[in-house]
Parts: sequence; structure tokens; C-alpha cells
Amino acid sequence: MLAIRLARFGAKKKPTYRVVVIDRDRARNSRSVEIVGHYSPIAKPAQVHLNHERIEYWIKNGAQPSETVNRLLKANPVQAPATA
Repeated sequence: MLAIRLARFGAKKKPTYRVVVIDRDRARNSRSVEIVGHYSPIAKPAQVHLNHERIEYWIKNGAQPSETVNRLLKANPVQAPATA
């Protein structure tokens, strides 16, 4: 079963995270299926970059987002394209 969760990267006490699609049984930083976003909590304000199309695709195909990823998705909804 696939999960969408955070993988920790960065230096000691300066974490950055990748939002990854990974097999639920794998270790936190092991090889992932796909990187679908980035999260930097140290930046003020925190920087979140998510590929909503790919996340939606993986959820439709059975991937389960973690609680933290759910929180990030709710805090950063899909931006509707501007119409002229």
C-alpha cells in the first residue's frame, strides 16, 4: 500500500522535507516512487510547494496521505486559474 508522507532532509536543526509517495512499509528516507512537493518549516513564513495534480492522481490510485500531509493540503488548497 502506498502512502504520501514527509521525508526529512537538510542539515542538523535545519530540516527541510520532501512530500513523497512511498510504500508504507519502507523507511522514512528510503527510495520513493515520486516526489510530489517540498516543505520548509524553518523559513518565515513556512514555504510549501505541492504538485496538487500528482497528489490527486496518487490519492485516486489508493495512496493514503499522512496526517501532516493532510494538514498541509488543507492549509494550501489548489489555486483556481485566473480568468481574464
